Amino acid sequence: MIYLDSAATTYQKPPAVFRAVRGAMASMTSPGRGTYGPAARASRTLLACREEAAALFQVGQPERVVLTFNATHGLNIAVHSLVKPGATVLLSGYEHNAVTRPLASIADVRLRVVRAPLFCPNLFLEELERRLTPEVDVVICTHVSNVFGYVLPVEEVAALCRRRQVPLIVDASQSAGVLPVRMEDWGAAFVAMPGHKGLYGPQGTGLLLCQAGGEPLIAGGTGSLSRQPEMPDFLPDRLEAGTHNVPGVAGLLEGLRFLRRRGIHSLFCHEAALVRQAAEGLAQLPRVQVYSAGEKGCQSGVLSFRVAGRDPGWVAEELGQRGIAVRAGLHCAPLAHATGGTEATGTVRVSFSAFNTGQEVERFLKTMRRLG
Repeated sequence: MIYLDSAATTYQKPPAVFRAVRGAMASMTSPGRGTYGPAARASRTLLACREEAAALFQVGQPERVVLTFNATHGLNIAVHSLVKPGATVLLSGYEHNAVTRPLASIADVRLRVVRAPLFCPNLFLEELERRLTPEVDVVICTHVSNVFGYVLPVEEVAALCRRRQVPLIVDASQSAGVLPVRMEDWGAAFVAMPGHKGLYGPQGTGLLLCQAGGEPLIAGGTGSLSRQPEMPDFLPDRLEAGTHNVPGVAGLLEGLRFLRRRGIHSLFCHEAALVRQAAEGLAQLPRVQVYSAGEKGCQSGVLSFRVAGRDPGWVAEELGQRGIAVRAGLHCAPLAHATGGTEATGTVRVSFSAFNTGQEVERFLKTMRRLG
């Protein structure tokens, strides 16, 4: 199988990730619940994962790296920590349902959406600045669109939020592992990311980078301050109730080490080159509309396209029958499709990882030519 759906989950992982998951299941128990060997090994693994992430994403203190079950979990913590009933929230226009659905659960929230054309960061910034009035309580911005691979100018967004003293939540689900994520430079209140995409960890893992404490989404045991009825007031314990996914965190740690060895910039260049190759090939096919950036640096390893007269689901199914895994539909991000003008049909999406090759892209293009 040629796997071109890494924007959902990276399927190919570094071998060390698989070894770490199996090893943790055989040798570790619950961290913070004892000083005996298996518990101590679990505690050391969690600390090593926090330290690796803190260094990679410029967090500062490892305790500000909160371990979550996925990016959705982290984004829910961030949203419910900052957005209160009646708040005004400014969205980038490319948000995933992991942002919009938590917002919909909060009473009387007023949403403002930045509307700017695809792959036009300067126009996006102009519109965001225009809509960032004193009434705005929180800004939420995805770093990379999971539909179009559009790299939004998060550094400039963060600078504007700092000047206006408005807290910022960044969804780094599609950028962590392929673009620099600089928590302290941005000054963001929260940055959320999954472990199972660009970090090459297992499903059921994620990270929430915190500028300060947040509000617990769930409450329970932490292995600390057990006599106290409330959750602890310090990180990471305040936001980590219950038993951790220790095997998952062990695998995530190896994924982070893989990124450090390979280099994030190198991985971005690899994926961007594959996107350009796929986009140029698709653009030569009749009836195919490709959503690609003309400017380098504006698009990561995600590419959407549509075929006139063909339902995206049909295209994906035909590719799947020929051994090529892609995704079709709205990709859990109807707001992004509304901004990009593809809400009525959705798109076919291909997305790449460190383990894809130019030969695989050529086979994909050859198959698309045969589909007509």
